[in-house]
Order: sequence, then C-alpha cells, then structure tokens
Amino acid sequence: MAPSSSPAGRPAQRIFPLRREEATRNHSPPRRKYRSMEDVMRRAKPAVLSDEDDYCDLVCEQCGSGERAEELLLCDRCDKGYHMRCLRPIVVRVPIGPWSCPTCSDQPPIKRFPQKKIVDFFRIQKCADSAEKCASSQARKRRRRSRMLVLHKRRRRLLPFTPTGDAARRLEQMGSLASALTTLFMEFSDELTYMPDMAPRSANQAKFENGGMQVLPKEDTETLEQCRAMYKRGECPPLIVVFDSCEGFTVEADGPIKDMTLITEYTGDVDYIKNREHDDCDSMMTLLLAKDPSNSLVICPDKRGNIARFISGINNHTPEGRKKQNLKCVRYSVNGECRVLLVATRDIAKGERLYYDYNGYEHEYPTHYFV
Repeated sequence: MAPSSSPAGRPAQRIFPLRREEATRNHSPPRRKYRSMEDVMRRAKPAVLSDEDDYCDLVCEQCGSGERAEELLLCDRCDKGYHMRCLRPIVVRVPIGPWSCPTCSDQPPIKRFPQKKIVDFFRIQKCADSAEKCASSQARKRRRRSRMLVLHKRRRRLLPFTPTGDAARRLEQMGSLASALTTLFMEFSDELTYMPDMAPRSANQAKFENGGMQVLPKEDTETLEQCRAMYKRGECPPLIVVFDSCEGFTVEADGPIKDMTLITEYTGDVDYIKNREHDDCDSMMTLLLAKDPSNSLVICPDKRGNIARFISGINNHTPEGRKKQNLKCVRYSVNGECRVLLVATRDIAKGERLYYDYNGYEHEYPTHYFV
C-alpha cells in the first residue's frame, strides 16, 4: 500500500506524544509556599490532655468500687486498679516509683532454711571453749547484780534479752527471720553499714544533732554490746517472724519479755536524707537530724538489716491502735555515734505482736491504714 497523503499531496507527518518531563513541566500547578514549623507552632491552638477520660471507668479489682479514686493504685504492667486498703498486705502510702499489683509482682515464695544454712546466713560463731562460756556467764551475773544495786538509786537500766533455752527453737526463730529477709532480697546485718556511694561513717556524729542527743550510759552500752555478742553466738531474742495477710511480715514474741528489755538495734545502710527524698523504701528510720538539714541521716534497711525491719507500727490515730504499743524507739549517742534502739515499754507475753509508733515528733509517716 502506498502511504497516505495529505490533501496537498504531501506525506502525513507522524505525531509523537510529548515526553513525560515536558508534559509535567507544561501542565504542573505553581509551587506551594509552606510555612515554617515555628510559624505553625505559633498559630496552633493549645491542646489539653487529661487522663481522666482514659481512667474514668477504673474500679478496684478486689471490691469492684471506683470510689475513693485518690486511694486507687494503678499497676504499671496490667493497668488494673486496686484500693490501698483492699490490697494484701495493705499499702500504707502511695508508692513513689513504679508499682506492680500482686498478680504481676515477681515476689518469690517464702523459703525454709535447714540448720546449716541458718548458721551460714547469720554467720554464727561457735564457742570452742566451754571455759569461755562460763566466764561470759559469770560476767553477766556480775553485771546483773550491779544493775540491781543501782535500780533503786538511779533511773531504770536496759535489760539484755533472754534467749530461748531450746536450741532447736532458736533455730526456728532465726530461720523465720532468714526467710523474711531472703523474700525481700535482703542480707542480714546487725550493725550500721556505710557504703562507698552513701554517707561516710564520719558523718554519723552525735555532736551534729540539732539540740544535742541523749548519751547512752556506760551500763546500757555494755548491755548493747552484750546483746550483739549473743546474736553472734546464735543466741537471739525470743522473737519469731510471721506473715500476716494484712500486715505482711510482722514479729511476735516467742516467749515472755520483761519491761525495759533491749529488743534490737535498728540497722541498715546509712545515707543522707537528701539522697532518699524520692526513695520508695517504706522502712527508713531517722538516725541524725543535723543543724544543717543537708547533713541529716537516715537508716535504709532495703538491702541490709535485721529483725527491726519487720516490727509493725501502730495506728496512732485511734485509741485501739495506741493501746497496742509495747515498744519505744529511742535515738542515743553511743560512743559519739548516733544509734537507734527498740526497747520494751512493758511486759510482753508470748504470742503478743510487737508494735511501736513510727512517728517521733516529726509526725510525717501516714498510719491511718495501719491495722
């Protein structure tokens, strides 16, 4: 076939489409001018975000009530809510850091310790010489006689605790303490501990106390040292640590305890109060209230401590709670250093739980929810 021709007799020209770049260039709209981020943020209306809408239907998993919202704790893992008083054990104050509910918490089961493990846990020193035992027994009798002589002349003196006579029962008592400490990932320590990254021992001086501190008399200082020596030999006070569904770990008398008996010294790591303002440990104890608040000290039994860590506090807002108190917490100057002692304020019967007032004159610790 002959090629088609135009009316003028010329061959028709083949028309090719324009290139894509040329078509875009010829038909694209004019470029937009975008505003800067600063301009956008300056003209944007502020938005208010609130968690109330997200948790308006939050209820307690135990009682099913959404009332008393200020007492509802929210689990950081499952987002479920629990009233502080509905939890077991009861939570006394709002946790400062992250909090997990009982279902999500990784708390290990309570362990039981055989005899050898108990001896190793408390680093009990065995007396190899029976003569040494006899000598120490005679020394105790002499101190007891001298104490009886001054009883009527001066104020009452501290009494050393009387250990349970049955050695097997003493192992059970120490085993209960070892189980409680291990459950809280703690080590046993019957003295104040000074760690490199905390307050040094030189900071714990009674002369820094604002207004001065009562000095522990020489006879009572000997009683304190005697009690510590007995503990090292495995002769512990007649106390046993039990677990209560409401109070958690608590301490009961496993034998009669006389008035003015030295129960224990409050021990743990010593640190500055300023370093523990946002600490979540619920058992910190005031050690030193210095003239300069930045030098004030606390005892922190979160990693190391003794049975004082588990003695309960009273609800000092009710007459019934105040009647339970059978111990007092006293700060003394012992050889120039501040120490905290727990002393019986009356005769305590076997099976009776030990209680003292967590608040001194500061009244900062909340005790409304205590049993």
